[in-house]
Amino acid sequence: MAIHPSASVHPSAIIEAGAEIGPDSRIGPYCHVGPEVRIGRGVTLKSHVVVSGATSIGDGTEVFPFASLGEVPQDLKYRGERTRLEIGARNRIREHVTMNTGTEGGGGVTRIGDDGLFMAGAHVAHDCQVGNRVILVNCAALAGHCVLGDDVIVGGLSGVHQWVRIGRGAIIGAVCMVTADVLPHGLVQGPRGQLDGLNLVGLKRRGVDKAEIAALRELFAELSDGNFRDSARRVAESRPDSALVNEVLDFILGPSDRSFLTPR
Repeated sequence: MAIHPSASVHPSAIIEAGAEIGPDSRIGPYCHVGPEVRIGRGVTLKSHVVVSGATSIGDGTEVFPFASLGEVPQDLKYRGERTRLEIGARNRIREHVTMNTGTEGGGGVTRIGDDGLFMAGAHVAHDCQVGNRVILVNCAALAGHCVLGDDVIVGGLSGVHQWVRIGRGAIIGAVCMVTADVLPHGLVQGPRGQLDGLNLVGLKRRGVDKAEIAALRELFAELSDGNFRDSARRVAESRPDSALVNEVLDFILGPSDRSFLTPR
């Protein structure tokens, strides 16, 4: 057990031998930190937080009561192999959030990027790869092997099917079931999620140039006309002069284990 002298550990917390607690971190009452856990600088576990497994938590992350991080996957194929959960820096992990370690069949690592907000009751399953500045609203759930790009928002009570990819900057509305890939900067809504347009609000908030937004809107119109992948290939052949358009085309034409949500 290695607890930095500047760290604060409440007397009721249990820190198992082998755990590492970084400088200026604070472990609140009734927390339980397992023997393979690595906690960075300035991390706060407020109270009643369980961190287990081979889990690392990046600097400045704040974890609220009753979160469970690093427990074994909810996967019947898991046979006790040693897998990991890697959580980046400056995340806010609210009450009752659960994040599981990976599985051997999925690469062995569940990864969370930096600066995310995981609201109460959100779940990140085994082998998910979650980017930076991602927001999971209350009770949103990611099934195993999902890949979320940077700046994705998943609305409250929404579920994302296993193996689904959600591209950078996409937004999923509340109470959606997402069963297919979502292109970057897409807008998905409806009980059985449908691609309803672009996340224009998010693009404007991030200061994206108007010409780039116009190019994306033109691409979306092209993709709505005929076969989705064929339309993407046709546009790609013209070598469009737009970084965002090329990002979307690369996403569509890249490898995937799922189909796509396509424009209505």
